[in-house]
Amino acid sequence: MEYSKTELMICVASRLMEDYSTCFIGTGIPMLAASLAQKTHAPNLIPIFEFGGIGAILEKLPRAVGEARTFYKALCATGICDIMETAQRGFIDYGFLGGAQIDPYGNLNTTVIGEHKKPKVRLPGSGGGNDVGSLCWRTIIIMKHEKKRFLPKVDFITTPGYLTGPDAREKAGLPEETGPYRVVTDLAVLDFDEKTKKMRLISLHPGVKLEDVLKNTGFELLIKEPLEETKHPTEEELIILREEVDKEGYYIKK
Repeated sequence: MEYSKTELMICVASRLMEDYSTCFIGTGIPMLAASLAQKTHAPNLIPIFEFGGIGAILEKLPRAVGEARTFYKALCATGICDIMETAQRGFIDYGFLGGAQIDPYGNLNTTVIGEHKKPKVRLPGSGGGNDVGSLCWRTIIIMKHEKKRFLPKVDFITTPGYLTGPDAREKAGLPEETGPYRVVTDLAVLDFDEKTKKMRLISLHPGVKLEDVLKNTGFELLIKEPLEETKHPTEEELIILREEVDKEGYYIKK
């Protein structure tokens, strides 16, 4: 079956969610990915939403993180302070984030483009992004792969990745063994080298060439050998995604 780049990204993100894991879910692709995971390989996934829903059954796609559907058949209905405390206590396995800019160490900018005092563009800001990237065990970043986004240095660190490299998070007082885990883009999947903490290319999406990724990255990428190809979305995934997860067509064009 044919599929779009968005559908591929949703399927890739969904596969990263393990059964029985806890995942901090944001608006957009993470919601679709969580719903797809619940309906396929991770029926016991526990999605956590910023405004208090814990463990909802995502039968219908929420439109935002505070919408009533994020509490449907939930294990618990709390509030934003309790959710952030849950992350601080170490109870959230994965956090999903996006960003306008990212650097080799996975630091994210969602605050400003340009100088902070006189920005060219003012972005939405942190929201819960700083808490998610600081406190969840593994952060999964989902964003479009463009040279203007993948930069040697972000204009502002909204969400800490590995900061300046090995041991930098720990020296800043962040919990050990936390940090960026995967970057899912419309071109590839990337992780972070265990020793240097720099971003590393691990998988090219079908039809994408290495040159396509390199020319759309503004810094030198590490490359894992052998370089893999991302698995196509299965027919089952696409049918469930189109007919059950997003049957209203909010994100998936019919």
